[in-house]
Amino acid sequence: MSWDSYLDNLCAQSNDSTGKAHCGKAAIISLDGGASWTSPNHPHGIQLTPAEGQKIAQMMKSGDYSSAQANGIIMEGVKYQFLREDGKVAFAKKKDHGAITIQKSKSAVVIGHTSEGCQQGNTNKAVGVIADYLESVGM
Repeated sequence: MSWDSYLDNLCAQSNDSTGKAHCGKAAIISLDGGASWTSPNHPHGIQLTPAEGQKIAQMMKSGDYSSAQANGIIMEGVKYQFLREDGKVAFAKKKDHGAITIQKSKSAVVIGHTSEGCQQGNTNKAVGVIADYLESVGM
């Protein structure tokens, strides 16, 4: 199974009524350890380092956001300011770099990046669609 097709689907799910995509990059990683399920070389792929993936997965699996609240969330070497968490979803933003939405399912973490000037709400919806689908098939 190619997980990369989920990146295309996620970005397409973020389209607004005019067809503009608000999520430009995405990734799916393992909830247990943060190993990447998707290719960073994909045109919509987020290039997480193994350490970044591991830290994000650990945060989402444990539900302990205190480190992110104090130190932010690092993705592709950029530190995003933690905004809030809502159960199994976390949100962060960095001025001039956009925002990230992170949602967990039973065994995966879905990450979507909103480009600066785009609507994070559209990315939130798109990440939720993929994470909910994975959850519905037991993943």
